[in-house]
Amino acid sequence: MTRYILNIEQDEYPESPREWDNLGTMYCEHRRYTLGDKKAEDIRDDGKLPFKDYIILPLYGYDHGGLSISTTGFSCPWDSGQLGYIYVSKEKVRKEYSWKVLTKARVNKIKEYLRGEVKTYDQYLTGNVYNFVLEKVSMIATGDGEEELTEEIDSCCGFYGSDPFKNGMSDYFDAEILANMQVKY
Repeated sequence: MTRYILNIEQDEYPESPREWDNLGTMYCEHRRYTLGDKKAEDIRDDGKLPFKDYIILPLYGYDHGGLSISTTGFSCPWDSGQLGYIYVSKEKVRKEYSWKVLTKARVNKIKEYLRGEVKTYDQYLTGNVYNFVLEKVSMIATGDGEEELTEEIDSCCGFYGSDPFKNGMSDYFDAEILANMQVKY
């Protein structure tokens, strides 16, 4: 009987999702951290966005023994506050999706994409990024009976979120492995 052990560990050197090809741009200001993509001077000379030309959401930070970000804010008035914005120009959205008209439903869809980018960046900031090592455990015959033989058969890193069935890890395994797999954190 062959069984598999999926060892999941925190990824100690994850790639920042802000290095990816993102739809939105994050403008953040924090006195102790360098966050996001842009500083105020990169937006306009006066540091303000022309709001009517953008789909924009606020970014809030919570800084208490670690940093977390969100588009909805945090309940702690002492350790949280607004950091900046995530935004995308309406022109870029029209071009990216070949849309001539930005309906309310389309704008809401883009806002969900932006929230997803923030969630992924928050996972990066909070260390909620994982790697796996998959081991195959087989029984082999020896002169004294049987012995377990364990061999590493696959590994990968850079999975955002800890659930292997939601973060894409399980896509690496066929049905036999999934049916005979023990997950260890």
